[in-house]
Amino acid sequence: MKYIKVNKLTVLLAFLGTVLIGCSDELDQPELNNNFAGGTDFSQTDDMILSLIGVYQSVADRGWEQPLVVATRGDDVNAAGDQQGLKNQDRYVYDNSFFGSRTLWETYYGDIIGAHTGMEQIERYMEFADDEGIALGNQYIAEAKVLRAVLLFQLSQVYGSVFIPTSSNLNDFADVTSVPSKDEVMQHISDQMDEAIPFLLDLRPNERTDLPGGVTKYTALMIKAEANQELENYQAVADAAGEIIASGKFTLFPDYYELFKTPGKLSDENLFEFQYSDFGNGEGDRVSHLYAPYGPNSWNPEVDGSSNGWGFFEPSLKYVEFMLDRGETERLETSVFFSQKGIDSLIASTPYTIETLPSFVSPITRDGDENTSTVRSIFSSGKHYLPTNQLIPGRTAYGSNKNNIVFRYSETLLMYAEALVQGANNSVMTADEAVNQVRARANMAPLSGVTLDQIVDEKYAELSMEWGKRFFDMVRLGRYDELSFDGRTFTEDKAFVTYHQDQIDEFPILGEIAN
Repeated sequence: MKYIKVNKLTVLLAFLGTVLIGCSDELDQPELNNNFAGGTDFSQTDDMILSLIGVYQSVADRGWEQPLVVATRGDDVNAAGDQQGLKNQDRYVYDNSFFGSRTLWETYYGDIIGAHTGMEQIERYMEFADDEGIALGNQYIAEAKVLRAVLLFQLSQVYGSVFIPTSSNLNDFADVTSVPSKDEVMQHISDQMDEAIPFLLDLRPNERTDLPGGVTKYTALMIKAEANQELENYQAVADAAGEIIASGKFTLFPDYYELFKTPGKLSDENLFEFQYSDFGNGEGDRVSHLYAPYGPNSWNPEVDGSSNGWGFFEPSLKYVEFMLDRGETERLETSVFFSQKGIDSLIASTPYTIETLPSFVSPITRDGDENTSTVRSIFSSGKHYLPTNQLIPGRTAYGSNKNNIVFRYSETLLMYAEALVQGANNSVMTADEAVNQVRARANMAPLSGVTLDQIVDEKYAELSMEWGKRFFDMVRLGRYDELSFDGRTFTEDKAFVTYHQDQIDEFPILGEIAN
């Protein structure tokens, strides 16, 4: 069994949280005008990193429902279980009283404001810093801009028009008279990354020794590419993705199955991931995310006592059929944790039989965990599954110690290829070369003269169950028929989730947009 070493960043996240929360609270106090703000001595410039760590901590500390609100639309995944608001959203029936959309908005904005708080603290430290400290402060502020951009990007993908905070001063929102459009938000994010990139480290995230896995210029380039893809500015996509490719720093992790498990933590493929850790110990402190919503609500784990999941997040039958028809092996095995009920449903609704299905289509994974679920969901997400034989002995929570990858190099390659096919120019490699790198790892035959349809299918196969990427692609490309499946009917006006009534009550202008 392979375990990673204890990570400096996650250690700091665990032990500095209370200190940083205290620092953040003090920014609202009048003492900020003094050298000492509520006990914070800004002349102690070595402590400047604490403000940055606070931003990392808040960005990674996501509630279980928030990634599901971002991800459970699209033909790769179904919302399952007993969360009716989530299930309604998955069918494009938006409920403005659903608690998940309220907490997504409130916590993301709380953490975006927190990022501004951190940047403002760093600026106070820089007043007392020497040239080296000022350079470090500029880097830390740039990192906070990137972390802020991750959240603002996802918020705008979900809601479309959203506010763009420019400081930690909540009075800025007292009498808002307009809300930036999605295009304006995406352009803002792209511009912010241009501001940040000159100050960021020219390293792969896992090359950092100060904060392993922390953001670098390549994280910012990836977010710039993502924002410009939403804007359909394909030349900017090709330029940003091409710079990542030309760096030669990133490679595809050779084992797709293990990429999403312990061996894939901080791999050379990952441009950004939310980091969690048990610190190699079976008890005591941990930095964690609640992965139970993604797991089967009943199972026979290989390691006795390992907790099951809740069955809220289910790969779609459409996706499974698509992958089988393509002859996919490792990517399908990785993405879907089958149950026998799911296999029976597959046989009942397709030409496949128990004899013609591949052997890996089994309720028992290669690591010996058996999905026995017969209610809530018929499949579970394999990308959010951590084999119980990779749990640190003593830990029992579903997926404990698992990171959550947000951006990875295979997506960079596929975005680059699509940009070229959409008319952009770049000479770092051809669209065929980019797509075939991704296909080669999946043991799929190379393509020649790759088309947009083939790239779209490749993204479906490669990026399923990851942050709603399939849904947002289909909306951007206007492929609404793909989203109208299994009794759903998608129309253009369903691209964005309805604002929660609490947000409309606080900002009536949102009601005007919603109507």
